Amino acid sequence: MSLRCAFAAALPGWRGELPLELADGASVATALAAARAELAVRLAAQGGLQAPALQYAEHWGSAVVGIFGEPATRDRVLQEGDRVELYVPLQVDPKAARRARARPQQTEKGRNPLSRR
Repeated sequence: MSLRCAFAAALPGWRGELPLELADGASVATALAAARAELAVRLAAQGGLQAPALQYAEHWGSAVVGIFGEPATRDRVLQEGDRVELYVPLQVDPKAARRARARPQQTEKGRNPLSRR
């Protein structure tokens, strides 16, 4: 028997979802290994020599993983239809990026001159 599940991630150079077909009793770690192999095949077929998505080995080995948004351990057994997600740390804090974009528009008192009181 086999079970169908999916792998989803937003990696440097690739983002999306891959359908996977694994043996019954497969774990999250097995799904990650299968997804990495499938992704390597797909990127090679598209002409990507060494895609950045595959070069970031630390993400594949130690990043937080989850199933449908819920954190999961790598030894968790998958069920039919699960979507394994690989969570890559953010490069920039969203709040810091927003502050940096707003800073040039601020007046000396710290308010945006275009906003109303």
